[in-house]
Amino acid sequence: MFDLSPAQAMPRTAATDPNTAPRSLPQSAEFTRALAAIGQRPLVLDRMQDMVVLRRKWFGRVPMAMINRADLHKPARLLEILQEEGLRRTPVILSPERPVPELARLGALPLMTPASIARLDLSGSTEDRRARLRQKWRNRLKAAEGAPLRVTRQNMPIDSDHWLLRADTAQQKQRLYATWPRKLTLAYAAENPSAAKLFQAFEGRDVVAAMLVLTHGTSATYHIAHSFVRGRQLGAHNLLMWSAMEWLAAKGISSFDLGVVNTEDASGLARFKLGTGADVQRLGGTWVFWPPLGRRIAPLARLDIARMSA
Repeated sequence: MFDLSPAQAMPRTAATDPNTAPRSLPQSAEFTRALAAIGQRPLVLDRMQDMVVLRRKWFGRVPMAMINRADLHKPARLLEILQEEGLRRTPVILSPERPVPELARLGALPLMTPASIARLDLSGSTEDRRARLRQKWRNRLKAAEGAPLRVTRQNMPIDSDHWLLRADTAQQKQRLYATWPRKLTLAYAAENPSAAKLFQAFEGRDVVAAMLVLTHGTSATYHIAHSFVRGRQLGAHNLLMWSAMEWLAAKGISSFDLGVVNTEDASGLARFKLGTGADVQRLGGTWVFWPPLGRRIAPLARLDIARMSA
């Protein structure tokens, strides 16, 4: 396991200040376009800097709203706006980008403790980015650069039978986790030209690894990846990640979200992400707010707040 204590947390700089922070993928205009393409119509709150609110039916019957990875600068005002938008009796699931203790005072109940993500700063020169790599990661990259590997970059093909999508689906079943449905990934690529970049590593004519990166505004997100045994032997994943980092930086992308850091169930992947020089950012956990109860259950919420900040 790794130490993800506050001492390792991302420092508060212009890149993490709530007023200037890059938007997460679930809060981007690109994601909203992809949702619309598959028939979903999220609510976009222009009074909250175009915050994206997803609407679902729980068990196919009970309406529910979800706000994922948003910066909740003014949570009280947000809850008021949601009621003004017709969600007076709709449970709202809140998963903020950063801890928001005020949610407990407003009557939201904690459901899940905060996860942590790895966020990579792409600023500076190639030399700066390489210097930020951890030593073992840098050594692995150097070996991959000397291996018989060729990296290609292209827009993600709009092909539901693409080998990377099939490999990712099989991996999800094997490891018992779920990410985006295949149709949403393809809709993102179709509705946002050039924003879904596929990096592939070849040994001769054989593809040995691939990585799909989604860009949104001045940010990017590590979406899915797969490496065959030969790719792992050659360090292809490191070479793909470095190629993506350099291409993104050249395109003016400043922040690269590498996703959740799970040091218990996916320690190898966590080491890989942190080896890039990424900082650890703690998310805000998951909360539920039900307007009919509101502040009346605030005392109960405060009993659980220690669990959210442990």
